[in-house]
Amino acid sequence: MNKITKTLFSVLSILVAPLALACDYPTRAEVPDGATATKEEMIAGQRGVKAYMTAMDDYLSCIEATEQETVAGPDEPNEEAKQQRIDMLNKKYNAAVEEMNIVAEEFNIQVRAYKERSK
Repeated sequence: MNKITKTLFSVLSILVAPLALACDYPTRAEVPDGATATKEEMIAGQRGVKAYMTAMDDYLSCIEATEQETVAGPDEPNEEAKQQRIDMLNKKYNAAVEEMNIVAEEFNIQVRAYKERSK
C-alpha cells in the first residue's frame, strides 16, 4: 500500500508540476495623471511601474525557461513544429517588451507633465 501511494504521488507531481510553473502575464501598472497627481501619487506610480517591470522581467525569464524545458524534453518535435514554437516565443517576448516600453513611456510623459505643472 505504501509503495502504491508513493508511486501515485510521484505520477501526480509530474503531471501537476507544469501547471504550477505556468508563466503568468503581469497586470499592467497604473500610471498616475501627471497633470493632477500629488507627489505621493507620482511616487506610488513610480513604485508600481518598477514592480511591473520586475514582474515582466520575471515573465520573460519564465517563458524562455519554459520553452527551453519543452525543447529539451523527450519528445523531439519536427523542424516545422520547432520553428512554430520559436516564432510563438518570439512573438510573446517581443509583445511583452513592447508593452514594457509603452508603460515606461507613458510614465515618463506623466512625470514631465507633473514637473511642468510644478514649476
